[in-house]
Amino acid sequence: MIRHHIIPGLARPISPSSHAVIVDGWVFLTGQLGRDLDEPDGPLFDGIAAQTEQALRNMDRVLRGLGGSLASLVSARVFLTEFDRDYAAMNAAYATFFPVDARPARTCIGVTGLVKRALVEIDGIARLG
Repeated sequence: MIRHHIIPGLARPISPSSHAVIVDGWVFLTGQLGRDLDEPDGPLFDGIAAQTEQALRNMDRVLRGLGGSLASLVSARVFLTEFDRDYAAMNAAYATFFPVDARPARTCIGVTGLVKRALVEIDGIARLG
């Protein structure tokens, strides 16, 4: 069974998508930006570190709305618009969210653009239960 989720109390995704889709305990998370989900029409946070941190906090809020947390994250994909410039700073911010011995698998990809001119977008796959 496939279940589509819009988490109550969170801003709707920018794209025509769900916050997450669950299939057999696997959670497929829509990409998150460095925007405040409590003020979704406000500006993005300033700089790659702040946007990375906010994107991961947003992902955690979605997972908590489903009964999980970032500890449930199995795999993440990070999309950067300024790969060479921002890779190291993104990694430094990203690393603070996960214990050294329990980090999800990850891919990081350079892209030419993201919605709202974001510097970073992060999506992922988690497992509940």
